[in-house]
Amino acid sequence: MSTPPQPLAILARGRSFSFWRGVVLVAMLAALAIPCGAQASPDTPAAPDSLEALARARDRVQMFFDQFSNVACTEAVTQIVLGQKGRLSYRENSAYDYQFLATSEGGTMKVTESRNTHNPAFRDPGRTLLITNGFASILLVVHPMYEASYTFEPAGEESLGGGTLAKVRFTPVAGATSPAALRLRGKNYPLPLSGTLWIEPQTGVIVKLEAQVDSSLSELGLAGLQTEVRYAPHTFHDPEETMWIPESAVIDVETPRQHWRNLHHFKDYKRFNVGIHEEIGQSR
Repeated sequence: MSTPPQPLAILARGRSFSFWRGVVLVAMLAALAIPCGAQASPDTPAAPDSLEALARARDRVQMFFDQFSNVACTEAVTQIVLGQKGRLSYRENSAYDYQFLATSEGGTMKVTESRNTHNPAFRDPGRTLLITNGFASILLVVHPMYEASYTFEPAGEESLGGGTLAKVRFTPVAGATSPAALRLRGKNYPLPLSGTLWIEPQTGVIVKLEAQVDSSLSELGLAGLQTEVRYAPHTFHDPEETMWIPESAVIDVETPRQHWRNLHHFKDYKRFNVGIHEEIGQSR
């Protein structure tokens, strides 16, 4: 059993669009034994360094969800409405106390994402804004459970942040399972995500991930969706441990009449005690 996914929702003039991110799909599929490994496009010559980096990244992604399961931070969110020619039309700034909790019982993982308002924004009731959450789980495109859903191919190298990173492009396999879907009128439509990974070759750390929906979903009211997530190292104490976790994210969504862009920034990461958290919840 599992809990419902965290929604990434768009509300627009009487129509409701909801994007179901993969954060809680971990809870649904964590017990599945799916083999690890990299897939290469049959038309692309093998590039061992890039594909070895991808194999290391798969292991890192599995570790990521375990390590990220008891982390709290401060999340700053800027919600932007863009007008003609991409000009800023409206903006709201908010801050939240953010927690990500994963617990496992009987071989089933339960994942919960929570936000408590830290600094509420001024609200213009006449504005429709994009509400985004759960996007950190976009790393699931690299998780072994989605290995059969994507084709991966080398895309060269790029210098970023003082280091040389391997670039790996991913494209969706037609009809395969996706970690993200558009929910409209009570029905889920899988989103065929494609994009690029920037991977540190020796460690498998994913430094940046870009994804978009290439195929047209205009008949569903979606003209475009793009996201970029950047990761950075953070050192925790007691015990000493360095984790690569989300530092920022940009989510850009367009419909034929609306254009939204949300900016997320994370800081002040800390661990929280899962046992205490659950005890407090039970005493209420």
